Amino acid sequence: MATQFSLAYLTIPGIDPVEQIKIARDAGYDYVSLRTIPMGLCDEPQVCLENNPQLFHTIRQTLQDCQMKLLDIELVRIREDLPSDYRGAFEKGAELGATQVLSSVWTKDRSFAVDRYGTICEQAAQYGLTVNLEFAILSDLTTLQDAIAVQDQVKAPNLKILMDMIYVHWSKVTPQEIQALDPERFGLIHLCDSPKNLDVSQIVQVVREGRAYCGEGDADLKGLLKALPPNPCSIELPNTKRISELGPVGHAARCLETAKALFADVRM
Repeated sequence: MATQFSLAYLTIPGIDPVEQIKIARDAGYDYVSLRTIPMGLCDEPQVCLENNPQLFHTIRQTLQDCQMKLLDIELVRIREDLPSDYRGAFEKGAELGATQVLSSVWTKDRSFAVDRYGTICEQAAQYGLTVNLEFAILSDLTTLQDAIAVQDQVKAPNLKILMDMIYVHWSKVTPQEIQALDPERFGLIHLCDSPKNLDVSQIVQVVREGRAYCGEGDADLKGLLKALPPNPCSIELPNTKRISELGPVGHAARCLETAKALFADVRM
């Protein structure tokens, strides 16, 4: 079966979910990935579907009209001052067809993170959702080994490790390391590339607005993807320059075109 791709929120950040679904359709995606657990940022739509029945019904109708499927919702952040109960968001996400939830750790208290993940995974399981733990370089859990340690301590069958190619590359994970692990550890794959000749001081800017199209950067995407199980792929590729040049649909389409070209080689 050919790899299917989802359009992540951060690829075209600031877009409301209805417009994102339409852009995903127009650009040729199979799925869409929505931010329905907002981070409270001033430049993003504040989408809380459990508190907005009208928006929920509009999104459901738009998914149906566009013949699009929802892959995942984001973002559960593990932090002391944030909620511990996400059942409302999980319920609405599952009703829309989501099977995955994105998460990351924003506390240095590892025992707290493990305990909170136990709670979150139990809640997600009630709605048939898999929780994906991302080791993002800007967070407080930044390596594959740290993610494995949390996964081992939580012991929840629905807690998987999200493999974002830019963080995998920057943390120097090798295909051999991946192949040595049980493939059942891994969940969603986030696709993008790391710009060539990156200066360390540029990392924050690149994460937020300068990731490269697949195959146009420094990451060993072919080797890494061949080592990983063929799990669902979401393209998370914010690039403000390319959005300005191509428009949201054009940028989203270019992201998908380069990802498909990459996978044509990976799956040979």
